[in-house]
Amino acid sequence: MDTRRLYSFIKIVDAGSITRAADILHIAQPALSQQLSALEAQFGQQLLIRSKRGVAPTEAGRALYRHAQLILRQVDLAHAAVEVSGRAPAGSVSVGLAPYSMGAALALPLLKAVRERYPDILLHINENFGGVISEAIMTGRMDMAFIYGAGPLRGVQFEPVRTEDLYLIGSPGTEGDVALEDLAGVPLLLPSRIHTIRQVVESAFQQAALRPHVVGEVESALTLVNAVDAGLGATVLPWSAARAILDMRSVAVRRIVSPVIQVKLSLVTSDGQPLSEPALAVHDLFLELVTAFDKDPR
Repeated sequence: MDTRRLYSFIKIVDAGSITRAADILHIAQPALSQQLSALEAQFGQQLLIRSKRGVAPTEAGRALYRHAQLILRQVDLAHAAVEVSGRAPAGSVSVGLAPYSMGAALALPLLKAVRERYPDILLHINENFGGVISEAIMTGRMDMAFIYGAGPLRGVQFEPVRTEDLYLIGSPGTEGDVALEDLAGVPLLLPSRIHTIRQVVESAFQQAALRPHVVGEVESALTLVNAVDAGLGATVLPWSAARAILDMRSVAVRRIVSPVIQVKLSLVTSDGQPLSEPALAVHDLFLELVTAFDKDPR
């Protein structure tokens, strides 16, 4: 199969127009149309629906689009592996880190460690990744992600890293563990319902026949810290994230008990394609940092 045709097909789908894709690729439109016709003849399927507004992939076209991305990703990895063979790992690595998690706490140490140990690796850290994680990893837009949950999830494999208890973070004055039932009237600042922490907290309240008193939804970790520090409400975070706040603010951090509420954190990679050499290096380095973090709980 001619990978140039696959690349051209991806550009056509992304552009939504053969004319626009031809401009992007700097080739004549008839030549691009000929490549598309050759692909359709090869697969025996119509791949695009043409209209006055442009083109859109058929069901067969969408299937080819997904596989073409994977194929080209593998070709790029093969070229990179051959090019750096025998040398220190080099290339781009993309890592997604769940907000309000230990992953976010390790973002700066990870960046520092990669710079020191693998200076030829360009590390991309995304703490606000959206969309479907499995799709981002399967298509190669993200090499790995440190997220809440333990799977299963189609297209990716979960490597459990740790389980963390959740803590109430609020104004100083009260210490010690706090029972869940005592939080019923506490004004809480939480992330929106798309976040696992919010879902776990609400599930725990529901099982106890209680309702959390949510007074604000905050997506920014920095704003959340400032709001709690200003006395606008309390929040609920895992210990690793709470520790970062302890280092900066005068707040009370109390473990939630009766029942204890926990979240699971996993390192997620594709189950269909292996990590590149630089991605594998970052993967192992990240696990080293997790181990070091656990040895220094405070």
